[in-house]
Amino acid sequence: MTEIKRVIALGFFDGVHIGHGALLEKAKARAKELGAVPSVLSFDIHPDNLVFGGEVPLINSAIGREEIIRRCYGIDNVVFMHFSPHVMRMPWREFMDSIREELNICGIVIGHDFSCGYRGEGKADKIQAYCAEAGLVCDVIPPVLLDGRLVSSTYIRELILQGRMEEANRFLGHPHSLADTVHSGYHLGTKMGTPTINMYFPEGVLVPRHGVYAAKVFLENGENFVAVTNVGVRPTVSEGQRVNVESHLLDYSGNLYGRQARLEFYHFIRDERKFASGEELFRQIRQDAETARAYFARGKGEVP
Repeated sequence: MTEIKRVIALGFFDGVHIGHGALLEKAKARAKELGAVPSVLSFDIHPDNLVFGGEVPLINSAIGREEIIRRCYGIDNVVFMHFSPHVMRMPWREFMDSIREELNICGIVIGHDFSCGYRGEGKADKIQAYCAEAGLVCDVIPPVLLDGRLVSSTYIRELILQGRMEEANRFLGHPHSLADTVHSGYHLGTKMGTPTINMYFPEGVLVPRHGVYAAKVFLENGENFVAVTNVGVRPTVSEGQRVNVESHLLDYSGNLYGRQARLEFYHFIRDERKFASGEELFRQIRQDAETARAYFARGKGEVP
């Protein structure tokens, strides 16, 4: 059987924003042209975690990045390499040789600022020269700007931390999302007559500004529902400090515990605060629900 050829988009792709999208679309076009499979090669952890010894708070987990690449760009072949001390110290040519041979690469797509190998010495110009020697197609994608600003994961992280979801979603090209198994919680929704689902951000993934958001919840069967989502520690009903993501689903009845769901953030409504009583909290959530309904009724939430 003939081994499949791949055109690889190389990068970390945190957030899978519109700059990354330019690489992914180019990889698809090149693969079609070359009779190859469009593919993505990324790392499981951010290289800066090892290189600089810190921890970069990510927009998505590795599973989240793969889900967005598949859903938004239709690329199913997503490969993750473990970024180990060995990989960090590997000379860039050795790194390129290893992935070329292992993945049967016929084309490579990288961003203008991509680098690989020891001390990041494998920059775009060197990779272009390497590909020319090896008979591989190489595309280098120039910077992508929106509103005159460079589209970057770093800037999008700032927007999410500030709760500026409309802006973040424009730079992402899709709504910021969290996919998780639905967990059991305080059953506030049972008392209010609206189903409530609880989710958690994976370790290492940044938490948006604490507060209440107009959101949508997507179920595995494709159904989606407007939701009011609280990100925070729920000070009115809990003494704990673990950040919880609690969504009240509007116009849904049923039990979702244990099922998979995807939550999409659209609009920051208000900060989280402690209420004097459960009844006061319920009144505020009903008001938040009307705010969320009105937001989507105005045609908001569409990401260009």
